[in-house]
Amino acid sequence: MNMKIKNLFEKSELIPVIVQDSSTLQVLMLGFANEEAVAKTLATKTAWFWSRSKKRLWQKGETSGNFLHVEKMIADCDNDTLLLLCKPDGPTCHTGNVSCFFNMIME
Repeated sequence: MNMKIKNLFEKSELIPVIVQDSSTLQVLMLGFANEEAVAKTLATKTAWFWSRSKKRLWQKGETSGNFLHVEKMIADCDNDTLLLLCKPDGPTCHTGNVSCFFNMIME
């Protein structure tokens, strides 16, 4: 495993992963990844995550066909969060919305 990737998991086995549309920069979703999910993302250039509820790896789009094609992977300044800039095949949210962020709380 690449040392830069290994360093992401010094504080925790799971790290947050923010996904943005590479064209619009709209935030599409927040997920979590372990080392294996990051390795699969790098190998396939599609987004992989760790499901905390199902306790398993999952590839975004595996059931919907709405894959996230990763164009860039960037670590934050603390090296404990990832930002994926992706080209989505369709809506990212399981509800059919483009983004998972649509529940307005304050304007």
